[in-house]
Amino acid sequence: MADLTAAGTPPAPALDVATLRKDFPLLAREVHGRPITYLDSAASSQRPTAVLDAMREYDETTHANVHRGVYAIAEEATRRFEAARTNVGRFIGAPDPGREVVFAKNATEALNLVAHAWGRTHLGRGDVVVLTEMEHHANIVPWHMLAAERGIELRWLPVDDDGRLVLDDLDAVLDGARLLSLTCMSNVLGTLNPVAQLAAAAHDAGAIVVADACQSVPHLPTDVAALGVDFLAFSAHKMLGPTGIGVLWGREALLAELPPFLGGGEMILDVRKDGFTPNDIPWRFEAGTPPITEAIGLGAAVDYLRAVGMDAVRAHEQSLTAYALQALADRFGDDIRIFGPPGTEDRGGVISFAFGDVHPHDVSQILDEYGVCVRAGHHCAKPLMRRLGVTATARASFGPYNDEHDVDTLVDALDAAGRFFA
Repeated sequence: MADLTAAGTPPAPALDVATLRKDFPLLAREVHGRPITYLDSAASSQRPTAVLDAMREYDETTHANVHRGVYAIAEEATRRFEAARTNVGRFIGAPDPGREVVFAKNATEALNLVAHAWGRTHLGRGDVVVLTEMEHHANIVPWHMLAAERGIELRWLPVDDDGRLVLDDLDAVLDGARLLSLTCMSNVLGTLNPVAQLAAAAHDAGAIVVADACQSVPHLPTDVAALGVDFLAFSAHKMLGPTGIGVLWGREALLAELPPFLGGGEMILDVRKDGFTPNDIPWRFEAGTPPITEAIGLGAAVDYLRAVGMDAVRAHEQSLTAYALQALADRFGDDIRIFGPPGTEDRGGVISFAFGDVHPHDVSQILDEYGVCVRAGHHCAKPLMRRLGVTATARASFGPYNDEHDVDTLVDALDAAGRFFA
């Protein structure tokens, strides 16, 4: 990722987390008689009132199918839907935000779109696709499926003991590759990968670059031009938005040459008995009625994050992660194993850990008794789990609404879990 600590960069303003938290209704809940401490934003973030209100207002005043009707509310729905697309594109620095942003049902579908539409068009037996050991299953399984269908070769960039990619043999791994697909930020390790460096190396080798940005777009500034990637996928539900909608950004020239991924309504200009003519981009990739209300919600989430300031979000979460790493080490020492980079320069707000010999699911269950929500499991990253030598981890992950009190609550609840299983 871009250097976020460059000399001369003015510090981001501190977040007023106490005020910001009031925007998130769910955080006022109690569970098991305790205030909720939500530490699972890497799975799904909470949604502010502004997003909930925008979706409700659209449903109550404007809802109609888009790109079809010529009556007033249908035209307004289409305008608002397309405005959300452009808003999302501008948020990530898309050169042509109205044409380069494709709405999918989630990032998994977006990555499958690339694997099947681009992969089936360009890849054949013996062609090489490069992945990393820290990928989410959504960025592994589609390529396995293509390998089984087309006989392509998968190569892997390994992960070292600190949770960083091993790049010593990068040129050899990329030699002859047609595509590199990697995560911007690991959902297990929190590692921020040097995407721009890797994209440049891949392009020098003649490969295109696909980035899974689910964990990075919600937490730090994103500029697709600076990253140098060709496709970038992310999901609304990890960036304060609704479930049911994801984004694929692609370079206009690449999208324009791709065939449709799914067939049906909306993605066509004409259908005949002897064939069909696909629509222009981006609509040729959006078969059927799209997630209209969800697009409105995503647009509102983008507005909210833009108002908070992504530099401020990154600075806050970096500081909070440093506080959490230190607090966990001070309280538990060798009784806790924390995975991922030891510092926060190349790490986001995700902390996966093993707590003594207690199974992560048991840890999570005890923490829930104290109102603390963490994820336990393999996090859809089984190859990485095998590399780490574990079957599962517990994972705390932060959003802009978390603060040091949340970390203290986590640490105290872990202490209680330790006593329970002693």
